[in-house]
This record gives sequence, structure tokens and C-alpha cells, in this order.
Amino acid sequence: MKREKGTQTEKSTWLNRNTIGMSLTSFFSDACHEMATSVLPGFLSTIGAPPYTLGIIEGVSDAISSFTKLLGGWISDKFGHRKLLTALGYLTTGLSKALFAIAATWHLIFVGRIVAWFGRGFRGPIRDAMLADSIEAKDRGKAFGFHRAADTVGAIVGPILGVWLLSFWQTASLDDQSIPFRNIFLITLIPGILSVITFALLVKEKRKTINHHLEFWLTLKGLPSSFKKYLLGIGLFGMGDFAPTFLILAATTLLTPKYGIIKAAQIAGIMYIVRNVAYALASFPIGALSDKIKRVNILIAGYFIAVLTVLGFVFAFIFNYTNIVFLFLLFTLAGIYIAAEDTLESAITADHIDSEKRGIAMGILGTVNGLGDFIASILIGFLWSGFSPVYGFVAAAILMLVGTITLIIYETTSR
Repeated sequence: MKREKGTQTEKSTWLNRNTIGMSLTSFFSDACHEMATSVLPGFLSTIGAPPYTLGIIEGVSDAISSFTKLLGGWISDKFGHRKLLTALGYLTTGLSKALFAIAATWHLIFVGRIVAWFGRGFRGPIRDAMLADSIEAKDRGKAFGFHRAADTVGAIVGPILGVWLLSFWQTASLDDQSIPFRNIFLITLIPGILSVITFALLVKEKRKTINHHLEFWLTLKGLPSSFKKYLLGIGLFGMGDFAPTFLILAATTLLTPKYGIIKAAQIAGIMYIVRNVAYALASFPIGALSDKIKRVNILIAGYFIAVLTVLGFVFAFIFNYTNIVFLFLLFTLAGIYIAAEDTLESAITADHIDSEKRGIAMGILGTVNGLGDFIASILIGFLWSGFSPVYGFVAAAILMLVGTITLIIYETTSR
């Protein structure tokens, strides 16, 4: 394929400079984020925060992220400048974890998470639109799968470092058990800053002409009806798709009576690493398979795996079943289903929408997912605190199943 002067990248190969640059950026950013996430439930326990605070932290930050995704996508489509906006989003996310290190109560963690998710939400749809523009449609699954795999390798390295550092500092005689966690939050600044530098140096952008006629509400109304029906299934499933920190909290809660809070947090962190390994290993094969088999059918299969995973945690809490192998299996399944979600939801969105409106379409997808996450995290957090974890996980499983069935109906009627 002839290369156009000034284009983002030569599209004749999907593994090009932009794909590699965005993937490496996501590696560093997720290493930053997941290092903090893997130890956050344990840190909340050391400062005496009840379980419902995790629901508030995750839910509200997800909701704010949702609206910034929609705004960021529309701004990038209208003004045509995507690289600078994305870099600023990575910078905001990378610096925010430092607030965790000085938190005496959960409220400052809440603020830090909001700041992080503002940046993450703003940059996400813009980056996905840039990635979709950088490759041919026939290779979209492979490119998004490769990006998610690299992103998730960072999500493996981050928790490994977090768990190792937690173990390292635990050997010291400390009166304040929160100190190891605070030190880890400060170290997250290193990969956070590296993500910004990598994106700025490696990713190229072809700036588009300002689209003065791209009106926000008219653009939303003008999106294809098939895309809107697709989003309905995504949104219903998302209302049960709680933040992954609840998986860590669940494992920590189940294992604390036997191992103590610090040891349980370490084991839960290792399980989260296994989840992310499964996520990384599954992302590219799922994406590549979706270039040959209809993507939505693979996504439906991933949703069914999610339902089974959540029901597994229901079983564990009802029967106080703390078998390590069983819990590791649940975390592995969690990695597989999130790989299907994150790889295919964006790729299917890119299939529906042309380049000129792809930023806002990715933003709408992110908004729908974020609102679902908000509802799911708040719901499970309060059901957990007010009744028991079982109620929260049962509610999540029901909502996930409803979303899965809705997506099946969408696929059946759209043929």
C-alpha cells in the first residue's frame, strides 16, 4: 500500500509504529495503575475503611470517567488534535497515585482515584480512535488484541512489584502497617511518567481539519441504530461488571481468617497477577480469532464466562470455600472474560462507525461502560456492607446474565 505523506502510519502492516507506541505506553500506564490497585484493598483495611468505601471510590470515579470519555471523544473528533489530549490524560493518571501515599482516611484516596479516572477516561476513546485509524479494518482485531495484551503485561508487572515490595517492607519492624503501602504508591510515579514520555516520542498523528459542523447532540442522534442496540446489551452487562478491586477484596476477605491481613493481601495480589496473566495471554488470540469469526459471538461467550466466574465467588462465600486452587481458577476465568470485553467491545465499535465520528463513538462506549461500572460498584459495595458479599455477587451475576441475553437478541435480530 502506498504511504500517504504525513499519515499516522503506514497501514500495510498492523504491527506498525503507532500500534507499538500505544501498546508500550499502555504497558507503563497499567503497571502504574495496577501496582496501586493490587494493594489498595489491603491499604484501606489498614486505615480502617469499611467495604462500602471501596464501592464509593470505584463507582463515583467510574461515573466521572464515563462523562470525560464522551467529552474527550467528541472534542478530538471536532478539533482533530488527538495526540496532545491523550498525552495529558496519561500525565494526569500517572501523577495521581501520589495522593494515596499521604492519605490518612479513604477520602483522599477517593480524590486521587477521581483525578486518575478523569485522565484515564479522557484519553481512552481518543487513543482507541487513533489506533483504529492506524490499521486496516481487516486487521482491527489483531491490533486491538496486541494492544490489550501489552497493556495487560503492565498489569502483570505492576502487581508483581506491588506484592514483592509489600513483602520486602513487611520484613521491617513497623508500628504503622500502612507504611509499606504508602511507599508503593510513591513508586508508581516512575512507570506513570514513563508512559507519557513513550507516547510523546513514539506515536505519530495526522491532524485532521477542524469540523465546525460536528454538533454534539446531533452527532449522538445520528449514530446507527444497530450501534445503539449493541450498546444496550453492553450497558446492561456493565451494570453487573464491578471493579476488579472487589475480586481482590473478596480473596482477601476469604483468606484473612486463616492467614492474617498482610499475608491474605499478598496472596490476593498474586491471584490478581494470575488474572492479568490470563488477560494478557488471551487478548491477542481472541482479537485474531475475531478477524475470522464474527466478533459479537466471541464477546457473548466471554460474557457467559463472566457470569460463571461471579457465581463461583457466590459459592465460595456461601460455603466458606477457601481452596487456593479454586480461587486461582476464578481469577483465571476473570482474566479471560475481561480480555474478551476490552478487546472486542472497542473493535466492534470501530466496525460500526467511520473515522470522522469514531472518537465520540468510543466515548459513548466508554460512557456506557463507565455508568455500568458505577452502578455495579456502588451496588456490590453497599450490598456487601449492608448484608453480605453473597448478595452483591448474586446481583452482579443476574445483571451480567441479562446483558448477555440482550446481546444474543441483538445478534439474532441483526442478521
